[in-house]
Amino acid sequence: MGVRYSETERAAMVDNLAGQIDLAVRRRETPLPYDLAPATRFDPRLLGWTAPSSTSIRATAIDPGPLPDKAEDIAFAPVTKLAGWIAARAISCERLASLYLDRIERLAPRLECIAAVTADLAMSQARRADALLSAGTYLGPLHGIPWGCKDLLDTRGIVTGWGAEPFSERVPTTDATVVRRLTEAGAVLVAKTTLGALAYGDIWYGGVTRNPWNLAEGSSGSSAGSGSATAAGLVGFSLGTETLGSIVAPSLRCGVTGLRPTFGRVPRTGAMPLCWTLDKIGPMCRSVADTALVLAAINGGDVADPCSIDAPFGYDASAPIAGLRLGYYPTDFDGEGVNALDRAMLDEARALGLTLVELTRPDLPYDSLMNTLFAEAAASFERLTLDDLDDRLTWQEPGAWPNTFRKARFLSAVDHIQLDRLRRRIMQDMDATFHSVDAIIGPCLAGPMLIITNFTGHPCLAMRSGFRKSPTRQRLSLAKARLDQGVDGEGEEFLVPHAISLYGRLFDEGVLIRIGAALEARLGVAARRPPLDA
Repeated sequence: MGVRYSETERAAMVDNLAGQIDLAVRRRETPLPYDLAPATRFDPRLLGWTAPSSTSIRATAIDPGPLPDKAEDIAFAPVTKLAGWIAARAISCERLASLYLDRIERLAPRLECIAAVTADLAMSQARRADALLSAGTYLGPLHGIPWGCKDLLDTRGIVTGWGAEPFSERVPTTDATVVRRLTEAGAVLVAKTTLGALAYGDIWYGGVTRNPWNLAEGSSGSSAGSGSATAAGLVGFSLGTETLGSIVAPSLRCGVTGLRPTFGRVPRTGAMPLCWTLDKIGPMCRSVADTALVLAAINGGDVADPCSIDAPFGYDASAPIAGLRLGYYPTDFDGEGVNALDRAMLDEARALGLTLVELTRPDLPYDSLMNTLFAEAAASFERLTLDDLDDRLTWQEPGAWPNTFRKARFLSAVDHIQLDRLRRRIMQDMDATFHSVDAIIGPCLAGPMLIITNFTGHPCLAMRSGFRKSPTRQRLSLAKARLDQGVDGEGEEFLVPHAISLYGRLFDEGVLIRIGAALEARLGVAARRPPLDA
């Protein structure tokens, strides 16, 4: 355990150690349900925190133009255009659902990105959406929009298997809160999207979810299916979840726009618990503006989630971004894994009129926070370890969950408390930083910002920044106790998307979306499609 004791001190501990072990063994004899949260809760807000002043949503009206003749041109349209066609009755909700279901039937087997097709439910919801329109009722921009639900979010009467063999026949009796809210907003559920087993990676009990830009590599994870299906035009949008990189990593690899909201903004009731102080739910879309529409629908507190926070969501698409202060850490743009596309984003931001601000960061052991994730995940799935059910999981490498859960039994509880204190220190540092800048830009997976902001609870927008040539890449791994995207493989090179991350103040996602939308328009790379339909 890395602690030295004298022989006298060791002898004095013998009797007490036996008692401690007995207490632990007795507690393990009482199984705890998965939906039982710890008594302590995480709140990202420090004392003195004040909410952002913007509490209303002002989206830019978009003329979708005439409905395209080709089905694939409709399928790849952003939600903003799909919503316009539906509202104008240029396409029926039933036809749109059928269009996406046809693409799922044709392309999903190649991608292994769909855990379950919900065709009957989709057509029923689509017909209801059309009936409401005929009666003069329009529920808003998600009315009739087909979507994909990450398969760790409960859907009543539909298998929700968490990507893992021990749960592959699990059928919930209620909908997750976010699923219910999207249904109330008129969205049409066409599929449950895959995830790496127990929210890690892209290997699940049905295969390996593929990157639509290179079918030889995985789509990363754990929101593997949501990233793959959205990028491939199988859904209008999807939901993903993130504990540490599970929205950002597949967004980078598949070229979609992922918004990881502030911790607590979106309730997790009915979601598989991995880490109670880290799990977050957010939208994965094909445009930045779409993320605002989805977040508005799923936002809001829920008393059934003890960590949820009832905070309004504000977004004004017409507000200027020129003059906003955009921070960056120079060391993050010079380190391992950074490429020219990452560095070019600084010049692109300046060209938008943003004021770039160099930042410095205390030299702290940020990677050490990973032990908190390991401990919480091992606690959540303790029964798999104690009952030897972890052997049923397909992925059994040293960096996979089964071995991680086993190793976590040797983590020190004292060190765990000290990590929590370090976490608060880092929260204080980030709070001070955001007093001097409006947002921060940085590479998605290079440097410590992904770890830092997941543990402090700050929001992140990961968006497509361009394309690069790359051979088939290895999968994401936590084997080194840090987020590691892996190294490029060998063989034929593929043109694959790349992404940049924007980080914002707590509950200030609107600023991120404004900056991201402006950057997206300037770069002009968001509409390019993977070669699946070629």
